[in-house]
Amino acid sequence: MRKISAHLILDGRDRCYPKGILTLEDDGTILDIEDTGGVLHESAEVEFFSGILVPGFVNAHCHLELSHLEGAFPEGMGMVPFLKKVVEGRDAELSVIWKAAERADLLMHKNGIVAVGDISNGTNSFEIKRDSKIKYHTFIEALGFSPDRAAKAFGWAKNCLEVGQNLGLTSSIVPHSPYSVSETLFRAIAAEAKETGSILSIHSQESTGEDELYRSGTGEMIGHLRNNLSIETTFFQPTGKNSIESILGYLPSQNNLLLIHNLYTDQADIDFIKSAREPGKTWFALCPLSNLYIQNKLPDIDLLRNNALKICLGTDSLVSNHQLSILEEMKIIQNACPEITLGELTTWATYNGANALNMVDWAGSIEVGKHPGINLLTGMDMGLEKLLPGTRVRKIC
Repeated sequence: MRKISAHLILDGRDRCYPKGILTLEDDGTILDIEDTGGVLHESAEVEFFSGILVPGFVNAHCHLELSHLEGAFPEGMGMVPFLKKVVEGRDAELSVIWKAAERADLLMHKNGIVAVGDISNGTNSFEIKRDSKIKYHTFIEALGFSPDRAAKAFGWAKNCLEVGQNLGLTSSIVPHSPYSVSETLFRAIAAEAKETGSILSIHSQESTGEDELYRSGTGEMIGHLRNNLSIETTFFQPTGKNSIESILGYLPSQNNLLLIHNLYTDQADIDFIKSAREPGKTWFALCPLSNLYIQNKLPDIDLLRNNALKICLGTDSLVSNHQLSILEEMKIIQNACPEITLGELTTWATYNGANALNMVDWAGSIEVGKHPGINLLTGMDMGLEKLLPGTRVRKIC
C-alpha cells in the first residue's frame, strides 16, 4: 500500500483536491481519496510531490504501425500529397516496422499514456500491442472506394479481426474515411457493428477535398483517387451534400463513434450530427499537432466547446507528429484557447478518451476501485494552473 499527495489532484472529471491524499494498492488500484481541504499535515506515511497529479492519459487516435515513417515527410504538405506519400511509404521490412512500433509504444508509456485507440490496416503491430504495458483498442480499418473491392476489403478486415482476437486484443472493424470506403463496404461494416455493438471510428472532415468529392465529384480528392490510386471512379454519384451528411447514416447511431480530426467541422455539421446520432454516443477526437504538421490549421475548438461536445485527444502517428505525447497536445490547445481550464483539458485527455474506448471501468479518472495510472505534471504555473512550454509528465504508477 502507498499514500501519495501533491499540491493539487485533478480527478479527470473536473473535480480537484488541493493537497489531497491518494491511497493506492500495490498494483495501483485506488483504495481511498482523502479530501484534506488543502491542509496536509506532515506524515512519514505520505509521499508528497511538487506539482499536479492527474490520471493516466488516453490517446484516442494513433497509428502505431506507421511509426517507421517518422520524419519521412516534410511539414505543410497538405492533405492529398501527404496521403500519396503514406501510400508509397507504408510498406517496409517487418523488422523495421516492429522496431519502430516498439520504440513508439515505449515512448507513449513513458509519456504517461495508459490506453490507446490505435488504427491498423494489417496485423504488423498486433504482437507489440499484446505485450505492451499499455491497453489498446485496435480499430481495423477497411479501405476500398470501389464497390468491386468491398468483399475483398471486408474479408481482409475480418481476417485481421480474428488474428487480433486470438491474441487477446479488443478490436473492431471501422471505415477509414468518407473518401476511401464505398457504400457497399460501409454497409458491410455497419452490419458487423450492429451485430457486435463494437466501437467505430472514422477520419472525418480532415480536408475540404472530401466535402467537394461528395458535393460535386470534383476537387483534389477525386484526383487523388484517380491519379494516385488508379481507381476508376465513373460509378461514383455525388450526393450534393458534404461528406459527414453523406456517410453518417451508414454508421449505427447506437454504437460509440469517434470522429477523428474534425478540422473543417462547422455549426451546420454539428447540428446534423446531433440530429442523426443517439445522445452520448459520439466523441470528437482532436489531434492538433498532426493537423498543424500536415495543413498548418487547427479545428474550431471554441465551436466544439460551445456546443458541449464530448472531446478527446489523440496524437495521430509519428508520420505527422514529432512526438506521441498527450501533454504536448494539451499545450497546443491551451495556447490556442487560453480560457480552457486545466481541469477541462485533463478531462479531454483522460476520462473522455477512456469513455469513448469503453475503458472507463478502470481508466480515465481517479476514483476508488479504479487503477487508471497516476501522472505527475511538473514545471507549471501553479498559481494560474496553466501548462508552460517546460511542463513535463512523470509516471508515478
